[in-house]
Amino acid sequence: MTIIYKFDKNENKFLRQITTKETNYYMTNILVQIDKFLDPQKPLSYQNAFDELHDIIKGCQNTVGQLIEERKNKGLIKDINQAQKSVVGNIFSYSLMYIFLKNKEIGNINEDIYITNKASEVPRFREEISVIKLGNGEQQKPDFDIIIYQKGRLESDYPKCIILSLKTSLRERAAQTYKWKLLLEIAGDNQSKVKEKYGIIYDVPEIPSICFATVNFYDEINNPQQKGMLKFFDRAFLAKKVQSDFISPLSELVDFVNQYFTVQD
Repeated sequence: MTIIYKFDKNENKFLRQITTKETNYYMTNILVQIDKFLDPQKPLSYQNAFDELHDIIKGCQNTVGQLIEERKNKGLIKDINQAQKSVVGNIFSYSLMYIFLKNKEIGNINEDIYITNKASEVPRFREEISVIKLGNGEQQKPDFDIIIYQKGRLESDYPKCIILSLKTSLRERAAQTYKWKLLLEIAGDNQSKVKEKYGIIYDVPEIPSICFATVNFYDEINNPQQKGMLKFFDRAFLAKKVQSDFISPLSELVDFVNQYFTVQD
């Protein structure tokens, strides 16, 4: 396979972090399973790997559970249930980022598009893009797990952003997440009476796109309440092959980000 893109410092740092057993003991088997779907002769296989995440993560639960139990016995973990929730959430996030970077490496994703779970890596994000000021001197910040962004041409430019919230189930915080979507839309509407009423200030040239992705371990997406929430997002994704009018397979994230960040002349 011809490598089209060479990772930058932050991307290499992330890949070292998740591929080092001492740092993320539970990711080793997950990455082995993901790599089985990546065929260097078939670039589309890298994109389709996103749709295998539900089954991959589900299939590795016993192995991950055993690893957590071992660490509990060694005194490295106190609460197994809490550790399992944290680990599964991290597995989803890290796996998504890993597949995203592998797609970028072979040219499926444009070179100027970046992905991170650290707000500090995105210029002006923590100080401005993610801050909605209120008239009483307080502020609100949107919930996010991953930021996909494109750096501005000048250092002073605002980066264009997609804020991606990840949930292993819809029970967790889907309602809280779509609240941020509505708040950002109000903040960006200069004609909004609600914005005027609460003294909302949000001086950013372009509102980030707010998206949602889930593994949906508990088969909740067909619940009318959950379906209604998902329609508030700019795009909602399921880490599984799916045909639906309200949620897209996660593999479509590749085309979505390439189109979203295409510069319109």
